[in-house]
Amino acid sequence: MLTRQTIDSRDYRDAMARYAGHVQIATTVNDGVRRGVTVTAACSVSDNPGTLLVCLNHSNPLNELFIQSGVFALNTLMSQHQGLADAFSGINHLDVEARFALAQWDTITTGAPTLLGAAAVFDCRLIDAKTVATHTILIGVVTGLRVGPPGPALLYLDRGYHTV
Repeated sequence: MLTRQTIDSRDYRDAMARYAGHVQIATTVNDGVRRGVTVTAACSVSDNPGTLLVCLNHSNPLNELFIQSGVFALNTLMSQHQGLADAFSGINHLDVEARFALAQWDTITTGAPTLLGAAAVFDCRLIDAKTVATHTILIGVVTGLRVGPPGPALLYLDRGYHTV
């Protein structure tokens, strides 16, 4: 018989704080309305076809725009983008237009905003969305790609930014 143990969510968050994650901004647009969110929970699923996943907290109703639009871009940040990461995390309480005004954006294939100067940009068409506990997992097939200049990556570890 399998015995289940429950763990305290604070203990889990403390342990996950020791897990380094590349800082990225997930973006989308739907009927002219843009949305961007700082994330560290994103990874490759497959290289053939290029597919990735991004996890978004679904307690924020504005994140529903990612599902409604059916497209998103994952913009991988470099060390010089720390201020941008803070802005899109909501810590500065900037409105959406003020957040996007902090950098230069264009589009590749889907129309989702893509960050100029990002380490890498993955422009995706949403192929599935799954709700698991507190988050929605977006799975997207990559339809456009841009690799930026080499340089130090922006990571989040121990509840703070670091570069490698």
